[in-house]
Amino acid sequence: MPALREPKVVVLGGGSWGTTVASICARRAPTLQWVRSEETAKDINENHRNTRYLGEDAVLSDTLRATTDFSEAANAADVVVMGVPSHGFRDVLTQLAAELRPWVPVVSLVKGLEQGTNMRMTQIIDEVLPGHPAGILAGPNIAREVGEGYAAAAVLAMPDHHLAARLAQVFRTRRFRVYTIDDVIGVEMAGALKNVYAIAVGMGYSLGIGENTRALVMARSVREMSKLGEAMGGQRDTFAGLAGMGDLIVTCTSQRSRNRHVGEQLGAGKPIDEIISSMNQVAEGVKAASVIMEFADKYGLNMPIAREVDAVINHGSTVEQAYRGLTAETPGHEVHGAGF
Repeated sequence: MPALREPKVVVLGGGSWGTTVASICARRAPTLQWVRSEETAKDINENHRNTRYLGEDAVLSDTLRATTDFSEAANAADVVVMGVPSHGFRDVLTQLAAELRPWVPVVSLVKGLEQGTNMRMTQIIDEVLPGHPAGILAGPNIAREVGEGYAAAAVLAMPDHHLAARLAQVFRTRRFRVYTIDDVIGVEMAGALKNVYAIAVGMGYSLGIGENTRALVMARSVREMSKLGEAMGGQRDTFAGLAGMGDLIVTCTSQRSRNRHVGEQLGAGKPIDEIISSMNQVAEGVKAASVIMEFADKYGLNMPIAREVDAVINHGSTVEQAYRGLTAETPGHEVHGAGF
């Protein structure tokens, strides 16, 4: 990045988290946000709000500018931040490949895996934009709270620690703490996996489980997540950190959590298709449930909590059966045991 001028940050995507991150970056560096909708662009530029995704109360940085012109955004970028959902990620990167200058770092905000290929987002960046440093920013970050100025933290994972430390400055504010780490696999897998476990806890809310039960399911979820993450090359410590346990806690307990909501609705007996069609935003955990089971088979792991969630979403099991299935398992060694 040229030292003579401030790096220009370009955020792609007009959703709640992409907008919140764009607003943070705009305090630190010139920032341009690309959105598909004229209406959203106008709202950001004139009212400093993204009413559709963040409501009336979240006021954005008045230095943030939005555009619907993709070329303008792609050509301006010294840093690209990807805020488009996993199902649109590759298409936007492919568009970007034609216009982006070489070596521009690309940071993903996406906590999910690509349907069909099961690829992590940084793997897609490496494939579509070879030579561009790829990273992910993740943590317990409910967009609206960060937008309203509540203290929060995230971790920026990149293989090159020096670059991560420099880029972290762009995202960091007094109330938004950004740590760095080099375990990209661990952070990305934690982000994709925790959504499935939040559905499990959401199901429990609808059954009226106790606080102890909820803590049990969350603690065992962290263990189950880290087991798969380590098998894939991630580091165990990552799963005890912000991207793992931190994000899991907020996704399981927050009233604003989409994945928890899905679990609660499943527990109320609603079919999954109906739940999804009534939601404004994507609940990544719904798609990730079957993917985790493919990974579990591939690495020869028993993942009982994920298995029960997958059974409810994709195989017609009930929430009662899911929790009964878990309690039927005999507990073994806490760290090295294979079961629940």
